[in-house]
Amino acid sequence: MTSNGSPDYKSPHHRHSSAFGALGALSMAVGRGSLARRVAKLAELTTDDQVVDVGCGPGTAVRVAASRCANATGVDPSPAMLRLGRWLNALRGTRNVTLLQGSAEGIPLPDDAATVIWALNSVHHWNDRSVGLAEALRVLAPNGRLLLVERLIEPGNHGGLTGNQVVELKTDVESMGFTIVRRESLRVGRRTFNVISASRELVR
Repeated sequence: MTSNGSPDYKSPHHRHSSAFGALGALSMAVGRGSLARRVAKLAELTTDDQVVDVGCGPGTAVRVAASRCANATGVDPSPAMLRLGRWLNALRGTRNVTLLQGSAEGIPLPDDAATVIWALNSVHHWNDRSVGLAEALRVLAPNGRLLLVERLIEPGNHGGLTGNQVVELKTDVESMGFTIVRRESLRVGRRTFNVISASRELVR
């Protein structure tokens, strides 16, 4: 009901957007597991690690991390994604996962809170890459690991980064002060992903 007592009206566009958001969340919940397992292996997770997933969606990769580390935190701006993620966590009895509303440019965690930060196919959604990388540097503990994973796409397509854009991302990571910055390719099913990995040095 509205403030004047009349029924709320939701336009066809609003209903379509809500349905699309729900379908998108479910698709992400189903489709990220294989990629998350490959990235977890690359990250060499241990039972001492504190992992943060930036742009976690419904938390598939967060739950993969949680099965291998001490604690995993997912950060996403979408309340719908987080609601689905919390429901899935409860359904599966996942206990060492926290899902928080936030963004790459505003990670709601204190300094040095993570030993691993990863972003799986979410960097191309960031509003300000420089701010996002600065936040990752702030939240990573000394000697922490950063992994940025993006699907390789052709110029003009969407949903990832082109080869040239990946080169630019690697340069941005190096310019921000991360060390041991590497680029590698990762094949998952029929898709090719580029991984930019880096570390936060012990003394800045």
